[in-house]
Amino acid sequence: MLYYLFEYLESQFSFPGASVFQFITFRAAAAFILSLLISAIFGKRIIKFLQKQQVGETVRDLGLEGQKQKSGTPTMGGIIIILATLIPVILLTKLDNIYIVILIITTFWMGFIGFLDDYIKVFKKDKDGLKGKFKILGQVGLGLIVGSMLYFNDGVTIKEQLPVQQQVMQENGRKKVFGEAHKSTKTTVPFLKDNELDYSKALRFLGEGYEKYGWIVFIFITVFIVTGVSNGANLTDGIDGLAAGSSAIIVITLAVFAWVSGNIIFADYLDVMYIPNSGEMTVFILAFAGALIGFLWYNTYPAQVFMGDTGSLTIGGIIAVIAISIRKELLLPILAGIFVVENLSVIMQVSWFKYTKKKFGVGRRIFKMAPLHHHYQKLSYHESKIVVRFWIVGILLAVFAIVTLKLR
Repeated sequence: MLYYLFEYLESQFSFPGASVFQFITFRAAAAFILSLLISAIFGKRIIKFLQKQQVGETVRDLGLEGQKQKSGTPTMGGIIIILATLIPVILLTKLDNIYIVILIITTFWMGFIGFLDDYIKVFKKDKDGLKGKFKILGQVGLGLIVGSMLYFNDGVTIKEQLPVQQQVMQENGRKKVFGEAHKSTKTTVPFLKDNELDYSKALRFLGEGYEKYGWIVFIFITVFIVTGVSNGANLTDGIDGLAAGSSAIIVITLAVFAWVSGNIIFADYLDVMYIPNSGEMTVFILAFAGALIGFLWYNTYPAQVFMGDTGSLTIGGIIAVIAISIRKELLLPILAGIFVVENLSVIMQVSWFKYTKKKFGVGRRIFKMAPLHHHYQKLSYHESKIVVRFWIVGILLAVFAIVTLKLR
Protein backbone atom coordinates (compact mmCIF):
# COMPACT_ATOMS: atom_id res chain seq x y z
CA MET A 1 0.00 0.00 0.00
CA LEU A 2 2.74 2.46 0.91
CA TYR A 3 4.59 1.45 -2.25
CA TYR A 4 1.68 2.58 -4.42
CA LEU A 5 1.15 5.73 -2.35
CA PHE A 6 4.74 6.88 -2.70
CA GLU A 7 4.82 5.85 -6.35
CA TYR A 8 1.86 8.18 -6.92
CA LEU A 9 3.48 10.99 -4.91
CA GLU A 10 6.68 10.61 -6.92
CA SER A 11 4.99 10.57 -10.32
CA GLN A 12 2.51 13.38 -9.64
CA PHE A 13 4.31 15.71 -7.25
CA SER A 14 7.98 14.64 -7.30
CA PHE A 15 7.65 14.31 -3.53
CA PRO A 16 11.11 14.41 -1.86
CA GLY A 17 12.30 10.96 -0.82
CA ALA A 18 9.36 9.13 -2.39
CA SER A 19 11.58 7.52 -5.04
CA VAL A 20 13.39 5.50 -2.36
CA PHE A 21 10.39 3.15 -2.27
CA GLN A 22 11.30 1.99 -5.77
CA PHE A 23 14.37 0.23 -4.34
CA ILE A 24 13.85 -3.36 -3.20
CA THR A 25 16.76 -3.11 -0.75
CA PHE A 26 15.16 -0.16 1.07
CA ARG A 27 11.75 -1.80 1.30
CA ALA A 28 13.28 -5.11 2.38
CA ALA A 29 15.25 -3.43 5.16
CA ALA A 30 12.16 -1.48 6.26
CA ALA A 31 10.07 -4.67 6.23
CA PHE A 32 12.66 -6.48 8.37
CA ILE A 33 12.77 -3.71 10.98
CA LEU A 34 8.99 -3.27 11.05
CA SER A 35 8.27 -6.99 11.42
CA LEU A 36 10.92 -7.31 14.12
CA LEU A 37 9.35 -4.46 16.08
CA ILE A 38 5.81 -5.79 15.64
CA SER A 39 6.68 -9.29 16.85
CA ALA A 40 8.89 -8.06 19.71
CA ILE A 41 6.60 -5.26 20.96
CA PHE A 42 3.11 -6.53 20.25
CA GLY A 43 4.07 -10.15 20.84
CA LYS A 44 3.77 -9.61 24.59
CA ARG A 45 0.17 -8.43 24.21
CA ILE A 46 -0.72 -11.46 22.10
CA ILE A 47 0.86 -13.76 24.69
CA LYS A 48 -1.21 -12.14 27.46
CA PHE A 49 -4.35 -12.54 25.32
CA LEU A 50 -3.56 -16.23 24.79
CA GLN A 51 -3.04 -16.65 28.53
CA LYS A 52 -6.44 -15.06 29.25
CA GLN A 53 -8.04 -17.45 26.79
CA GLN A 54 -6.25 -20.31 28.61
CA VAL A 55 -4.56 -21.35 25.38
CA GLY A 56 -1.96 -23.42 27.22
CA GLU A 57 0.12 -26.32 25.99
CA THR A 58 -0.74 -29.75 27.38
CA VAL A 59 2.65 -31.45 27.49
CA ARG A 60 2.83 -35.21 27.07
CA ASP A 61 4.97 -37.06 29.59
CA LEU A 62 7.98 -38.16 27.54
CA GLY A 63 10.31 -38.43 30.51
CA LEU A 64 12.37 -35.40 29.48
CA GLU A 65 14.03 -33.06 31.95
CA GLY A 66 12.17 -29.80 32.50
CA GLN A 67 9.17 -30.99 30.55
CA LYS A 68 6.53 -30.64 33.26
CA GLN A 69 7.48 -27.00 33.90
CA LYS A 70 6.38 -26.17 30.34
CA SER A 71 2.81 -27.31 30.92
CA GLY A 72 0.42 -24.38 30.58
CA THR A 73 2.78 -22.27 28.45
CA PRO A 74 0.67 -20.44 25.83
CA THR A 75 0.69 -22.04 22.39
CA MET A 76 -0.62 -20.78 19.02
CA GLY A 77 2.20 -18.21 19.12
CA GLY A 78 2.55 -18.68 15.37
CA ILE A 79 -0.10 -15.97 15.14
CA ILE A 80 2.64 -13.52 16.15
CA ILE A 81 4.83 -14.67 13.25
CA ILE A 82 1.98 -14.51 10.73
CA LEU A 83 0.79 -11.02 11.74
CA ALA A 84 4.32 -9.62 11.98
CA THR A 85 5.01 -10.92 8.46
CA LEU A 86 1.79 -9.92 6.70
CA ILE A 87 1.52 -6.33 7.99
CA PRO A 88 4.88 -5.16 6.52
CA VAL A 89 4.20 -7.20 3.37
CA ILE A 90 0.86 -5.49 2.77
CA LEU A 91 2.42 -2.08 3.44
CA LEU A 92 5.68 -2.40 1.52
CA THR A 93 5.40 -4.88 -1.35
CA LYS A 94 3.96 -4.77 -4.85
CA LEU A 95 0.76 -6.67 -4.14
CA ASP A 96 0.19 -7.41 -7.83
CA ASN A 97 3.46 -9.37 -8.04
CA ILE A 98 2.59 -13.05 -8.64
CA TYR A 99 5.29 -14.30 -6.26
CA ILE A 100 3.96 -12.11 -3.43
CA VAL A 101 0.42 -13.33 -4.13
CA ILE A 102 1.57 -16.96 -3.93
CA LEU A 103 3.41 -16.37 -0.64
CA ILE A 104 0.41 -14.61 0.93
CA ILE A 105 -1.84 -17.52 -0.10
CA THR A 106 0.70 -19.93 1.40
CA THR A 107 0.78 -18.01 4.69
CA PHE A 108 -3.00 -17.99 5.06
CA TRP A 109 -3.43 -21.60 3.88
CA MET A 110 -0.83 -23.22 6.13
CA GLY A 111 -1.66 -20.87 8.99
CA PHE A 112 -5.29 -22.00 8.81
CA ILE A 113 -4.35 -25.70 8.84
CA GLY A 114 -2.00 -25.17 11.79
CA PHE A 115 -4.61 -23.08 13.62
CA LEU A 116 -7.21 -25.86 13.22
CA ASP A 117 -4.74 -28.38 14.62
CA ASP A 118 -3.92 -26.20 17.64
CA TYR A 119 -7.59 -25.33 18.20
CA ILE A 120 -8.57 -29.01 18.36
CA LYS A 121 -5.68 -29.73 20.76
CA VAL A 122 -6.37 -26.81 23.09
CA PHE A 123 -10.12 -26.23 23.07
CA LYS A 124 -11.38 -29.70 22.16
CA LYS A 125 -8.82 -31.30 24.52
CA ASP A 126 -7.75 -33.77 21.83
CA LYS A 127 -3.98 -34.27 22.07
CA ASP A 128 -3.83 -35.74 18.56
CA GLY A 129 -5.20 -32.53 17.03
CA LEU A 130 -6.19 -32.49 13.38
CA LYS A 131 -6.02 -35.98 11.90
CA GLY A 132 -2.87 -36.63 9.90
CA LYS A 133 -4.74 -37.37 6.68
CA PHE A 134 -6.35 -33.93 6.76
CA LYS A 135 -2.97 -32.25 7.33
CA ILE A 136 -1.51 -34.12 4.37
CA LEU A 137 -4.57 -33.25 2.28
CA GLY A 138 -4.06 -29.57 3.11
CA GLN A 139 -0.35 -29.72 2.25
CA VAL A 140 -1.06 -31.52 -1.02
CA GLY A 141 -3.77 -28.95 -1.83
CA LEU A 142 -1.31 -26.10 -1.31
CA GLY A 143 1.28 -27.88 -3.46
CA LEU A 144 -1.26 -28.23 -6.28
CA ILE A 145 -2.23 -24.54 -6.04
CA VAL A 146 1.36 -23.27 -5.89
CA GLY A 147 2.59 -25.62 -8.63
CA SER A 148 -0.28 -24.64 -10.93
CA MET A 149 0.21 -20.91 -10.36
CA LEU A 150 3.96 -21.11 -10.93
CA TYR A 151 3.57 -23.09 -14.14
CA PHE A 152 0.48 -21.58 -15.76
CA ASN A 153 0.69 -17.90 -14.72
CA ASP A 154 2.16 -15.70 -17.46
CA GLY A 155 4.04 -13.64 -14.87
CA VAL A 156 6.31 -16.57 -13.96
CA THR A 157 9.15 -16.81 -16.46
CA ILE A 158 12.92 -17.23 -16.60
CA LYS A 159 15.67 -15.83 -18.79
CA GLU A 160 18.62 -17.98 -19.74
CA GLN A 161 22.09 -16.84 -20.70
CA LEU A 162 22.76 -16.80 -24.41
CA PRO A 163 25.77 -18.60 -25.90
CA VAL A 164 28.81 -16.30 -26.07
CA GLN A 165 28.57 -15.99 -29.86
CA GLN A 166 24.98 -14.73 -29.55
CA GLN A 167 25.76 -12.08 -26.93
CA VAL A 168 25.69 -8.92 -29.08
CA MET A 169 25.91 -5.24 -28.22
CA GLN A 170 22.59 -3.39 -28.12
CA GLU A 171 21.79 0.19 -29.16
CA ASN A 172 22.07 1.36 -25.54
CA GLY A 173 25.69 0.16 -25.45
CA ARG A 174 25.02 -2.84 -23.22
CA LYS A 175 25.68 -6.42 -24.17
CA LYS A 176 22.61 -8.64 -24.45
CA VAL A 177 23.49 -11.54 -22.17
CA PHE A 178 20.08 -13.11 -21.54
CA GLY A 179 17.53 -14.37 -24.03
CA GLU A 180 13.83 -13.59 -24.00
CA ALA A 181 11.65 -14.43 -21.00
CA HIS A 182 9.88 -17.76 -21.38
CA LYS A 183 8.06 -20.46 -19.42
CA SER A 184 10.23 -23.33 -18.21
CA THR A 185 10.27 -26.35 -15.91
CA LYS A 186 14.00 -25.99 -15.36
CA THR A 187 15.53 -25.83 -11.90
CA THR A 188 19.01 -25.39 -10.44
CA VAL A 189 21.19 -28.34 -9.45
CA PRO A 190 23.93 -27.41 -6.94
CA PHE A 191 27.61 -28.17 -7.57
CA LEU A 192 27.23 -29.12 -11.25
CA LYS A 193 28.88 -27.01 -13.96
CA ASP A 194 25.86 -27.20 -16.25
CA ASN A 195 23.70 -26.71 -13.20
CA GLU A 196 20.24 -26.89 -14.70
CA LEU A 197 17.76 -29.74 -14.74
CA ASP A 198 14.58 -29.77 -16.82
CA TYR A 199 11.83 -31.71 -15.05
CA SER A 200 9.98 -32.25 -18.33
CA LYS A 201 12.80 -34.52 -19.55
CA ALA A 202 11.53 -37.16 -17.13
CA LEU A 203 8.76 -37.70 -19.71
CA ARG A 204 11.01 -38.18 -22.74
CA PHE A 205 9.73 -41.73 -23.05
CA LEU A 206 6.45 -40.24 -24.33
CA GLY A 207 8.21 -39.22 -27.52
CA GLU A 208 7.89 -36.00 -29.50
CA GLY A 209 6.00 -33.21 -27.75
CA TYR A 210 6.67 -34.53 -24.26
CA GLU A 211 7.53 -31.00 -23.10
CA LYS A 212 3.87 -29.94 -22.97
CA TYR A 213 3.27 -32.46 -20.17
CA GLY A 214 6.17 -31.16 -18.07
CA TRP A 215 3.72 -29.42 -15.74
CA ILE A 216 2.72 -32.82 -14.33
CA VAL A 217 6.25 -33.51 -13.05
CA PHE A 218 6.70 -29.93 -11.86
CA ILE A 219 3.49 -29.95 -9.82
CA PHE A 220 4.31 -33.39 -8.39
CA ILE A 221 7.73 -32.14 -7.24
CA THR A 222 6.08 -29.03 -5.74
CA VAL A 223 3.59 -31.13 -3.75
CA PHE A 224 6.37 -33.40 -2.48
CA ILE A 225 8.60 -30.52 -1.34
CA VAL A 226 5.80 -28.52 0.31
CA THR A 227 4.68 -31.60 2.24
CA GLY A 228 8.19 -32.67 3.23
CA VAL A 229 9.49 -29.27 4.35
CA SER A 230 6.34 -28.31 6.29
CA ASN A 231 6.45 -31.63 8.15
CA GLY A 232 10.17 -31.17 8.78
CA ALA A 233 9.58 -27.75 10.35
CA ASN A 234 6.76 -29.23 12.43
CA LEU A 235 9.00 -32.00 13.79
CA THR A 236 11.80 -29.52 14.53
CA ASP A 237 9.50 -27.50 16.77
CA GLY A 238 10.18 -29.61 19.85
CA ILE A 239 12.37 -27.50 22.12
CA ASP A 240 12.53 -23.78 22.87
CA GLY A 241 13.85 -21.67 20.00
CA LEU A 242 14.97 -24.52 17.75
CA ALA A 243 12.44 -24.19 14.91
CA ALA A 244 12.30 -20.37 14.91
CA GLY A 245 16.09 -19.92 15.03
CA SER A 246 16.86 -22.59 12.44
CA SER A 247 14.16 -21.22 10.15
CA ALA A 248 15.50 -17.66 10.45
CA ILE A 249 18.91 -18.86 9.22
CA ILE A 250 17.32 -20.67 6.26
CA VAL A 251 15.07 -17.73 5.39
CA ILE A 252 17.86 -15.12 5.43
CA THR A 253 19.89 -17.35 3.10
CA LEU A 254 16.92 -17.68 0.75
CA ALA A 255 16.67 -13.87 0.74
CA VAL A 256 20.19 -13.74 -0.72
CA PHE A 257 19.23 -16.22 -3.45
CA ALA A 258 15.97 -14.39 -4.23
CA TRP A 259 17.72 -11.04 -4.54
CA VAL A 260 20.47 -12.44 -6.76
CA SER A 261 18.02 -14.35 -8.98
CA GLY A 262 15.86 -11.26 -9.45
CA ASN A 263 18.77 -8.91 -10.24
CA ILE A 264 19.95 -9.17 -13.85
CA ILE A 265 23.42 -7.79 -13.07
CA PHE A 266 24.21 -10.26 -10.28
CA ALA A 267 22.54 -13.12 -12.15
CA ASP A 268 24.93 -12.41 -15.05
CA TYR A 269 27.97 -12.06 -12.79
CA LEU A 270 27.26 -15.25 -10.85
CA ASP A 271 26.04 -17.11 -13.94
CA VAL A 272 22.74 -18.11 -12.33
CA MET A 273 19.21 -18.34 -13.68
CA TYR A 274 17.60 -14.91 -13.99
CA ILE A 275 13.98 -14.92 -12.82
CA PRO A 276 12.23 -11.62 -13.69
CA ASN A 277 10.20 -10.03 -10.87
CA SER A 278 11.36 -12.58 -8.29
CA GLY A 279 13.45 -9.97 -6.47
CA GLU A 280 10.25 -8.61 -4.94
CA MET A 281 10.17 -11.73 -2.78
CA THR A 282 13.16 -10.33 -0.89
CA VAL A 283 10.81 -7.88 0.84
CA PHE A 284 8.48 -10.68 1.94
CA ILE A 285 11.37 -12.93 3.00
CA LEU A 286 13.04 -10.31 5.18
CA ALA A 287 9.69 -9.43 6.76
CA PHE A 288 9.34 -13.13 7.56
CA ALA A 289 12.90 -13.27 8.93
CA GLY A 290 12.24 -10.26 11.16
CA ALA A 291 9.08 -11.89 12.49
CA LEU A 292 10.97 -15.09 13.32
CA ILE A 293 13.77 -13.25 15.13
CA GLY A 294 11.28 -11.11 17.03
CA PHE A 295 9.38 -14.24 18.02
CA LEU A 296 12.63 -15.68 19.42
CA TRP A 297 12.53 -12.88 22.03
CA TYR A 298 9.75 -14.86 23.72
CA ASN A 299 10.49 -18.37 22.46
CA THR A 300 14.07 -18.92 23.62
CA TYR A 301 14.61 -20.94 26.80
CA PRO A 302 12.61 -20.74 29.00
CA ALA A 303 9.87 -20.10 26.43
CA GLN A 304 7.05 -17.70 27.27
CA VAL A 305 5.10 -18.94 24.24
CA PHE A 306 5.16 -21.85 21.80
CA MET A 307 4.51 -21.32 18.09
CA GLY A 308 2.34 -24.44 17.83
CA ASP A 309 1.39 -25.93 14.49
CA THR A 310 0.02 -22.50 13.58
CA GLY A 311 3.64 -21.39 13.30
CA SER A 312 5.59 -24.52 12.39
CA LEU A 313 3.43 -25.62 9.44
CA THR A 314 3.34 -22.05 8.13
CA ILE A 315 7.12 -21.72 8.39
CA GLY A 316 7.74 -24.97 6.51
CA GLY A 317 5.22 -24.11 3.79
CA ILE A 318 6.69 -20.65 3.20
CA ILE A 319 10.27 -21.94 3.04
CA ALA A 320 9.28 -24.62 0.53
CA VAL A 321 7.38 -22.19 -1.71
CA ILE A 322 10.22 -19.63 -1.70
CA ALA A 323 12.76 -22.29 -2.67
CA ILE A 324 10.56 -23.60 -5.50
CA SER A 325 9.82 -20.07 -6.77
CA ILE A 326 13.52 -19.20 -7.13
CA ARG A 327 14.34 -22.67 -8.54
CA LYS A 328 16.51 -23.64 -5.57
CA GLU A 329 14.40 -26.51 -4.20
CA LEU A 330 17.15 -29.08 -4.86
CA LEU A 331 19.37 -27.08 -2.51
CA LEU A 332 17.00 -27.63 0.42
CA PRO A 333 18.59 -30.94 1.54
CA ILE A 334 21.67 -28.84 2.32
CA LEU A 335 20.18 -25.51 3.35
CA ALA A 336 17.32 -27.05 5.37
CA GLY A 337 19.51 -29.92 6.53
CA ILE A 338 18.20 -29.59 10.09
CA PHE A 339 14.65 -30.28 8.89
CA VAL A 340 15.85 -33.18 6.73
CA VAL A 341 17.73 -34.84 9.59
CA GLU A 342 14.78 -34.41 11.95
CA ASN A 343 12.51 -36.03 9.36
CA LEU A 344 14.94 -38.86 8.68
CA SER A 345 15.45 -39.59 12.38
CA VAL A 346 11.71 -40.19 12.80
CA ILE A 347 11.44 -42.29 9.62
CA MET A 348 14.46 -44.40 10.62
CA GLN A 349 13.26 -44.84 14.20
CA VAL A 350 9.73 -45.92 13.24
CA SER A 351 10.87 -48.16 10.36
CA TRP A 352 13.53 -49.94 12.43
CA PHE A 353 11.16 -50.40 15.37
CA LYS A 354 8.49 -51.97 13.16
CA TYR A 355 11.03 -54.17 11.34
CA THR A 356 12.67 -55.50 14.52
CA LYS A 357 9.32 -56.06 16.22
CA LYS A 358 8.15 -58.12 13.26
CA LYS A 359 11.40 -60.09 13.06
CA PHE A 360 12.35 -60.52 16.73
CA GLY A 361 9.05 -59.91 18.49
CA VAL A 362 10.49 -56.89 20.33
CA GLY A 363 10.86 -53.46 18.79
CA ARG A 364 14.34 -51.92 18.89
CA ARG A 365 15.35 -48.28 18.53
CA ILE A 366 18.20 -46.53 16.74
CA PHE A 367 17.91 -43.37 18.82
CA LYS A 368 16.94 -43.00 22.46
CA MET A 369 14.04 -40.89 21.20
CA ALA A 370 13.00 -39.26 17.94
CA PRO A 371 13.07 -36.58 16.53
CA LEU A 372 16.82 -36.20 16.90
CA HIS A 373 16.78 -33.26 19.35
CA HIS A 374 14.97 -35.45 21.91
CA HIS A 375 17.75 -38.04 21.54
CA TYR A 376 20.24 -35.48 22.84
CA GLN A 377 17.87 -34.50 25.63
CA LYS A 378 17.85 -38.15 26.70
CA LEU A 379 21.65 -37.98 26.77
CA SER A 380 21.26 -35.22 29.41
CA TYR A 381 22.27 -32.30 27.18
CA HIS A 382 20.55 -29.10 28.27
CA GLU A 383 18.09 -27.93 25.63
CA SER A 384 19.79 -24.52 25.32
CA LYS A 385 23.04 -26.25 24.37
CA ILE A 386 21.22 -28.47 21.85
CA VAL A 387 19.50 -25.47 20.25
CA VAL A 388 22.67 -23.37 19.94
CA ARG A 389 24.60 -26.29 18.43
CA PHE A 390 21.80 -26.92 15.92
CA TRP A 391 21.92 -23.20 15.04
CA ILE A 392 25.69 -23.42 14.48
CA VAL A 393 25.20 -26.40 12.16
CA GLY A 394 22.44 -24.45 10.39
CA ILE A 395 24.78 -21.47 9.85
CA LEU A 396 27.47 -23.76 8.42
CA LEU A 397 24.92 -25.31 6.04
CA ALA A 398 23.73 -21.83 5.02
CA VAL A 399 27.29 -20.74 4.20
CA PHE A 400 27.82 -23.96 2.26
CA ALA A 401 24.61 -23.30 0.32
CA ILE A 402 25.66 -19.73 -0.57
CA VAL A 403 29.03 -21.03 -1.78
CA THR A 404 27.17 -23.05 -4.44
CA LEU A 405 26.58 -19.76 -6.28
CA LYS A 406 30.16 -20.00 -7.54
CA LEU A 407 31.37 -23.48 -6.55
CA ARG A 408 30.68 -25.74 -9.52
